[in-house]
Amino acid sequence: MTSKHVMVWDSCLNYIRQNINDRKFKTWFEPIKPIKLENDILTIQVPNKFFYEWLEEHYIGLLRNCIISELGTKARLEYLILIDNKNQFSNSTEKQTKQIESKDIKNPFVIPGIKKVKIDSNLNAKYTFDKFIEGDSNRLARSAGKAIANAPGATAFNPLFVYGGVGIGKTHLIHAIGNEIVKAHPENNVLYITTDRFTNQIINAIQKNTIADLVSYYQHVDTLILDDVQFLSGRAKTQEILFNLFNRLHQNGKQIILTSDRAPIDLDKMEDRLISRFKWGLSADIQPPGFETRMAIIKDKLEGEIEQVPQEVLEYVCHNVVDNIRELEGVMISLIAQATLNLKEIDIDLARNIINKYVVSSNKEVALEKIKKLVADHFKVTVEKMQSSTRKREVVIARQLSMYLAKAFTNKSLKSIGDDFGGKDHSTVIYSLRAVKDMMDTDEGFKNQVVEIERKVQMSIGSGY
Repeated sequence: MTSKHVMVWDSCLNYIRQNINDRKFKTWFEPIKPIKLENDILTIQVPNKFFYEWLEEHYIGLLRNCIISELGTKARLEYLILIDNKNQFSNSTEKQTKQIESKDIKNPFVIPGIKKVKIDSNLNAKYTFDKFIEGDSNRLARSAGKAIANAPGATAFNPLFVYGGVGIGKTHLIHAIGNEIVKAHPENNVLYITTDRFTNQIINAIQKNTIADLVSYYQHVDTLILDDVQFLSGRAKTQEILFNLFNRLHQNGKQIILTSDRAPIDLDKMEDRLISRFKWGLSADIQPPGFETRMAIIKDKLEGEIEQVPQEVLEYVCHNVVDNIRELEGVMISLIAQATLNLKEIDIDLARNIINKYVVSSNKEVALEKIKKLVADHFKVTVEKMQSSTRKREVVIARQLSMYLAKAFTNKSLKSIGDDFGGKDHSTVIYSLRAVKDMMDTDEGFKNQVVEIERKVQMSIGSGY
C-alpha cells in the first residue's frame, strides 16, 4: 500500500508538471524524494544545499500552492539535504541524509529578497461602482468584480477575464474594481496598465538587459489589471514574459484582471498555454446594454442637464445608438452643447443630424448590409440565400466570409452577427471565422479575393456608398 506522504507528493508533482516545462520538471523535481508526513509537515529529500536554495528562490510559490492544496492552510514543508560526508567516509561514496536546522534555513513559504514598496496604481478615480449602471448585459462581470474587490486573490474569479466590444464599459469596470480594492484594502498594491505600455516596458528592459529588475518590480503587485490583451497578438517575447509573470503572481495568491475585445478562445496569434491561463478563472462578457440600461446610463451621466432633453428625444437617441456607450454619451453632450451655443431647440431633427454626423457606430451598422451585398455580388448569390440554412458550397463560403468581415468591420458581438445571418448561434460564428482564416492560409487565390472584398468594403464605408 502506498504511504500517504508518497501519495501527497505524487499529487503535488502532478500539479507542478502542469505549471512548468518538462526540462525544468525533470531537473528540479524528479530528483526529490518524499520522506515522511507528520502533523501536516511534509519532509522532502533534496540532493544538496544548492538544490534546496534554487527551489526556495524560484519555485517557492509553486510548492506552497500544491502543499496547501493537499494538506490545508496549516501545511509546512521541511527539507532533508543529501550530503557527501567525505570526512567520515574518505574512501567511500556512501551518502547520508541530514536535516537542516530551522535556524540555518529561511521559511520556505516566504519569497526572499522582496521588500514591500508602494506602487502608483494608475487608476482613474472617477470610475467607481456607484457610477457603473448594472443591467442584464453586464451583471455577471459586475458581480464578479464586487466579489474580487471584497477579497482580492481569494475568490474563484482569478483571473477575471472581461471581454466585449468597444465603448461598453470594460475599462470603467476594471478601474472600479481597482478603486474599490484600494479603498477596502489600502495595503494592497494595485497596478492598472495597458498592454501597449506593458509591451514597451518589456522592449526597454530587453534593450537594457533589465528583465530581472522588471520581473522583480511586478512581484510587488498584489492586483494586476492588464487592459486590452488582444494587442499581445504575435508578440511572442511579451507573451512568454507575461506567462511566467502570470504563473508567479497566481501561485502567490495575487489577483489578476484582464480585458479584451474578444473571448480567450477567439484571440489570434496567442500561445495556447497563455490562453489556458486566461481561462483558469472567470471569463465574463459585457454585451451592448439594452434600451432601459442605456436610458439609465445617460440619465446618470448627465445628471441635472438631462432635464433639458425631452423624453422622446432621449428615447430616439437611445434607440439609435446601441453598441457604444461612449458614443451615446458623446451624442447627448453634443446635443446639449449645440442647443445651448446655437440657441436651438432640442428635438429629434437635431438629434438625427448629430447622430449622422458624429456617430462612428452608425456607419458601422450600415456597413454590415454593405458587406452582405458586396459578398453576395462577388459569389453571385443572393443575400436571402446567405441568411438561409442552405448548405450549398458557394453560399456557405459567402456566409462565412460575410461573418468574418462583419467581425472585422463592425462593433457587433458574435451573437449579434449570428442573429443577422438567420439566427446562427455563437459557436457557428466562431467556426465560420476559423474556416475563413484556414482557407486564407491554404488558398492564395481565396486570400486575394478576401483582400479585394475588404478593399471594396473600406471604400464603400468611406464614401457613404
